[in-house]
Amino acid sequence: MLWNANYVKVMIANFALYFAFYILTPLLPLYLSDQFGATKDTIGIVLSGYTWAALLIRPFSGFIVDCFDRRKALLTFFFLFFLFFAGYIAASTLLMFAIVRTVHGAPFGALTVANQTVAIDVLPSERRNEGMGYYGLSNNLAMAIAPSVAIYIYQMTADFSILFWIALFVAGAGMAVDMTVKVPKKEIVRNKPRLSLDRFFLTKAWMLAVNIAFFSFCFGALSNYLAIYSKEEMGITGGTGTYFLILSVGLVVSRLQGAEGLRKGRLTQNAAGGICLSLVGYVLFVALNNAWGYYLSAVLIGLGNGHMYPAFLNMFISVARNNQRGTASSSILTAWDLGFGFGILVGGVVAELFGYQAAFWTVAAVNAAGVALFFAVTRSFYQARALANKK
Repeated sequence: MLWNANYVKVMIANFALYFAFYILTPLLPLYLSDQFGATKDTIGIVLSGYTWAALLIRPFSGFIVDCFDRRKALLTFFFLFFLFFAGYIAASTLLMFAIVRTVHGAPFGALTVANQTVAIDVLPSERRNEGMGYYGLSNNLAMAIAPSVAIYIYQMTADFSILFWIALFVAGAGMAVDMTVKVPKKEIVRNKPRLSLDRFFLTKAWMLAVNIAFFSFCFGALSNYLAIYSKEEMGITGGTGTYFLILSVGLVVSRLQGAEGLRKGRLTQNAAGGICLSLVGYVLFVALNNAWGYYLSAVLIGLGNGHMYPAFLNMFISVARNNQRGTASSSILTAWDLGFGFGILVGGVVAELFGYQAAFWTVAAVNAAGVALFFAVTRSFYQARALANKK
């Protein structure tokens, strides 16, 4: 049964952890600018630290999830993720905030790997492609709701500390839900003769990892600089929450649309359609400097990413062995973090030197390069390895 109790609980917990993440993400650049007077490039450095910490921990978290008790690992990571939200409340200087934000990325990175791997475990094998597509809806719903809630609360109160407390509470609720999940006993890798790179990163999927990093670069820059770009370049202050809401509706719709394709194994077709839609969206975002281009880009980027990401996730899973589920989960998330972090960092530097318009043209160019790479190399790369894995 696809919608079993454990699968639903894991989705609820995933919604909670991403809600806690997204309720802070769009407003942190404004917080750092207003509270500490941080410059654009400094904001980029501070915010990218979270992603770099998640990036560093994810290969090891995949190994831990595959080689040790998954439930214990999951709850340990969730507790640490929950605990660090208190650090934002306590941080009184930019340096303290930067340290807390950076270190917080580690439990987030490990938790997302563990929760996603448990979701794979509790799904029936014949419904796994479809189920992992639906699993991402919990991320998307969090992205739809959390930024809008954050912006509404901030406009009403002008108090960031309220948002930090809400994030802490929601993370705690998600941890409580995950504590009730019954994780089935799976094969644990033991007594392996040596630790190979393949235990930490799914080497058979290296080109998939490179390609998805191009797309996460774009999303990293967009999600972190949208609010401040909208305010400074377009004079839109109340529309950022609406933008994320529209984008997330696109994500939800595309995941529902793409479920049948995933169930039938049409992974490369779903990915190809998604990345082309996203490319059009990113170009419109920066080329049409008006409300029409602004909100239409949200629809297209949402639809595009909603088709692209679950297709790539299932491609990673398809080329992995059954005892490499944690490694497959950590590998795609590591690749996503790598691109996401570079997107934040490069976006901040380009914005400081040349302005936000140039930063988002850079985003469009990187997305176009990712699309070209997929059609020229990645599609055939995956098809050859998926076929070999079935033999």
